Amino acid sequence: MPLTTIDKKAALIVVDLQKGVLNLPATHPVGQVVARSAELARAFRGREFPVVLVNVVGGAPGRTDASRAAQATGQSRPTPPPQWADLADELDPQPGDHRITKNTWGAFHDTPLHAHLQELGVTQVFLTGVATSIGVESTARSAHEHGYHVVLVTDAMTDRDAYAHQNSVERIFPRLGETATTEEVIAMLKENV
Repeated sequence: MPLTTIDKKAALIVVDLQKGVLNLPATHPVGQVVARSAELARAFRGREFPVVLVNVVGGAPGRTDASRAAQATGQSRPTPPPQWADLADELDPQPGDHRITKNTWGAFHDTPLHAHLQELGVTQVFLTGVATSIGVESTARSAHEHGYHVVLVTDAMTDRDAYAHQNSVERIFPRLGETATTEEVIAMLKENV
């Protein structure tokens, strides 16, 4: 469903646009995803809407095929290089931005994100970032379950897998909320001043 309105209390959530993640392969140019997210962040700040910048520093402890394969070869989870979790410089983090550091895919699980948004009276969240089918989708699912109006800015996200990205955008996101492009969101932000 296309974007219909911007609530009086909207927030932008930028998921995992951090230096280490941005070096991984992606199906869409990561530089464009970062640039569009930065443009949205400036527009949200200009409207005095909250901007939430999310980074990931770990992983959930549950067993997966990948963790079993690593154990079978005697490998452990590698230590990330310095600055791996640092946000992309282009996002130009501001003192008023809220930062969330997570250890799982979604930005709501085991973090203060929901409490922070509730304290601000936020009713609508706009999501950008990586990976579309992992961090962004998990955060969108939780936002939907918490009762937020969810908007997924589909040209400001990417994934390592083209099919996974397409599946999220075409099949999952329409069930979680509205979808829009960066240009559509910016235009509506300007209209509703």
